[in-house]
Amino acid sequence: MTHATFAVVGHPNKGKSSIVSTLARNDAIAISPRSGTTRSADSITVKTTRSAYELVDTPGFQRPGKVLSWLQQHARSADQRASAVAALIQDKECQKRFPDEIQLLTPLVNGAAILYVVDGSRPYGAEYEAEMEILRWTGQPSMALINPIESEAHVEAWSSALAQYFKTVRIFNPMQADFDKQIELLSAFAHLKPEWSKTLRLVTEDLIASRLAQKEKSAVILARLLEDLCLYQTSQKVLSQSQAEKIQPVLAKTYQHWMRNRERQSIQELFAVYDHFHTSLSIDDLNLPPDLFDCEQWYMWGLSKQQLATVGAITGAAAGAAADAMVAGQSLMLGTIGGGLLGFGSAWLGANKLVDAKIKGLPLGGYEACYGPIKNKNFPYVVIGRFIYLHQQVSHRNHAVREAMQVNAVVLSEQISSLEKSAQKELHAACNQLVKQKPAENLAALLTPLFE
Repeated sequence: MTHATFAVVGHPNKGKSSIVSTLARNDAIAISPRSGTTRSADSITVKTTRSAYELVDTPGFQRPGKVLSWLQQHARSADQRASAVAALIQDKECQKRFPDEIQLLTPLVNGAAILYVVDGSRPYGAEYEAEMEILRWTGQPSMALINPIESEAHVEAWSSALAQYFKTVRIFNPMQADFDKQIELLSAFAHLKPEWSKTLRLVTEDLIASRLAQKEKSAVILARLLEDLCLYQTSQKVLSQSQAEKIQPVLAKTYQHWMRNRERQSIQELFAVYDHFHTSLSIDDLNLPPDLFDCEQWYMWGLSKQQLATVGAITGAAAGAAADAMVAGQSLMLGTIGGGLLGFGSAWLGANKLVDAKIKGLPLGGYEACYGPIKNKNFPYVVIGRFIYLHQQVSHRNHAVREAMQVNAVVLSEQISSLEKSAQKELHAACNQLVKQKPAENLAALLTPLFE
């Protein structure tokens, strides 16, 4: 093979498909605790901007002892072993007797490198030696991966045994391996076949660049969500004031339904950015209502009252400082002090104001019932906090994981406080603009550092 191809092989039910799913970033690959889920060799091409490589998910060994016995009868010396394996997969009788092994060995005969997977939580046994000997007969470059499915209880014993058959042995848990560990493993692949090193170097470089782009795309999604949720309102024209009063509950439901769907849309966009298309997401904590209309919940997702007051002082002081600059400092900094106090008070009081609901008369007759937008100063931070925490889980969720995702609160204030002071002020000023139903400039760029 002229392109980098790796066949993931081993005993049944040792996590081969999980490794393929994680490395390929593909959550559509079938994974099951039942043995024999993979019945045929399935090839998955992992494409990046400038390069690609191939992973082959194979069935597990079923009759390695009998297969090895057949090979030993057809090869009298080491130089005949690779030819014997090739003859095995062409033999009609062997195809009937050893269908799983035929599927497993075919990509190896065609030139794929070997990734042999074992379970480090289960004891090493001599029955695995027939498998490893068969793989050695193929003559293909190889690496052993110890997957500690339940624990690392037997990793040491496996390491000692595998080292006798494989030059490279790595511990790799496809459920928990973070992005850096995945890149590290791909870098190790490059050493298996020198002619593939350039291809795999480009793959790793592209994946690192893609990771940065994913964070930037996530920030854009959040920026759009923030503006939509903070600026949205719904209204209905009616003939009389009594009709306007009666329609207010309907408008409230319409408003909340739209807000709920808009946030869920952004969640789906976020999952798509990280190639999660089949992830089961439990969003009970994200339902709107009651969560997004419950101020007590907001202090958990957004900022506390004291933090809001501090933000008010910061944004108020910034406005006062601008006024001082306009009069060349002749106010003796009274603008800054006054602005800070005003900002402190307005943020504190504004924390208890929720949705703007009103009825107004129209110039040409009739009335209009309006519902929204949310005026609460904590609301932008709540939206940010929920999205950022969800991003943390989605971006670190390996594609082999099949359990439903649970979403809980995040301490947003700690992430904001980790930013540079100037970046904090700019972010607070942008949120203040949104609360006033005014668009914030460069919002995505201001949000991007929160995704680090």
